Amino acid sequence: MTIAESETRKGVIAAIGTYSIWGMLPLFFRLLHHVDPIEIVTQRVIWSVILILVLLAARKGLAAFVAALRTPRLVLPLMASAVMIAINWLVYVWAVNDGHVVACSLGYFLNPLVSVGLGVVILKERLRRGQMLAIAIAAIGVAILAAAALTTLWISLALAISFALYGLIRKLTPVAPMTGLGVETLLLVAPAIGYLIWLSGHGGISFGQDVPTTGLLILAGGVTTVPLVLFATAAQRLPLATLGLLQYLAPTLQFLCGVVLLGETLSQGQMLSFGLIWLGLILFASDSYAAARRNRLATA
Repeated sequence: MTIAESETRKGVIAAIGTYSIWGMLPLFFRLLHHVDPIEIVTQRVIWSVILILVLLAARKGLAAFVAALRTPRLVLPLMASAVMIAINWLVYVWAVNDGHVVACSLGYFLNPLVSVGLGVVILKERLRRGQMLAIAIAAIGVAILAAAALTTLWISLALAISFALYGLIRKLTPVAPMTGLGVETLLLVAPAIGYLIWLSGHGGISFGQDVPTTGLLILAGGVTTVPLVLFATAAQRLPLATLGLLQYLAPTLQFLCGVVLLGETLSQGQMLSFGLIWLGLILFASDSYAAARRNRLATA
């Protein structure tokens, strides 16, 4: 096995690990169904930032982290990305524990298409015909879903839009992935601690009430940070086309968790909607892979 093949293999393993963890998160958060969703998110923030700082120290990245905190042109956009990821986490945790895992999976199926739309509108990127066809088919699927499941459509759109905006802000912010994650998570610590102090005087917090709940809340930091580290590893070793195809593993697993393991039911309208969105995603991924292959052959 050549060095290039070995690096690619490591990248594929890291990507599968990333998307598998993200795909199985509904099962993890359902174990915390008795905990206030906002407390879950605040605990997730606090334990994530501790783990991130440990990782930055191990990678000798604390100097870059402190430098970023002292740079207003980095801190301001990272404040915005922190708000977007906080909204995404809160909506996701609430929706999972309220029995809307399928709606969550739809949000992450839609996310790449929303990201493409933002690229066209804000970054003035141009679409190929295959991409435009894929987005049009997916848009029809969303329109059908709006008619068939209007009460949960907001969940899917909130997740897709918040994560797409998060990705856009991070793309435009010149900071390393782990450093940026550390800064934006640290910016959320103060409101997280403030909420926990308030909650302790209004009904009490779940952390510390029993060993299983406390352990799961601490573990929430790990299931937030570890897949992001694996993702960074995969992104360094894999072509974007390969990474893009593998990313659909996460919402597919979420969908299966909702329908097969958690007993959520699908209406005919939802089934038709998902079918069209999956078709759009297949066309979009196929077009992206073909374009990447053409570019690779042209530069060979």
